[in-house]
Amino acid sequence: MGVFYVYLGNIPGMGFKENLKAELAYKDILVKELAALSGVNRRTIDNYLREDGSMPSADAAVRIAEALGVTVEYLVAGRGWKEPNNPPLSPDPRVILKSLESLGRRDRKIVLNLIKSLKEMENSEKKA
Repeated sequence: MGVFYVYLGNIPGMGFKENLKAELAYKDILVKELAALSGVNRRTIDNYLREDGSMPSADAAVRIAEALGVTVEYLVAGRGWKEPNNPPLSPDPRVILKSLESLGRRDRKIVLNLIKSLKEMENSEKKA
């Protein structure tokens, strides 16, 4: 059974490891699948994802980015995401949008109302 990574939020200062985990979670791809797509050894990718993991070589970073359909700049710095016909979004909105797609109409409406309420509360707090 493969390992799935769960994206928990856009944390300032995220680096390659965190962005790679976020992209794997967003695209629902296992490390072994990424290895097959990129031609980078699975153990090598696992090493990049470890807490004390190393940074990839430029060649490996390019192959991983191409396999995921993102830029190397996105994986390293969280900027420059590319996906055909979609505007660039940071990881949080992409994960939210993907999750919303799987919800039914009623639940999407509930989430939308929650987001609107949170935004109104935030605006009220800024004015106070």
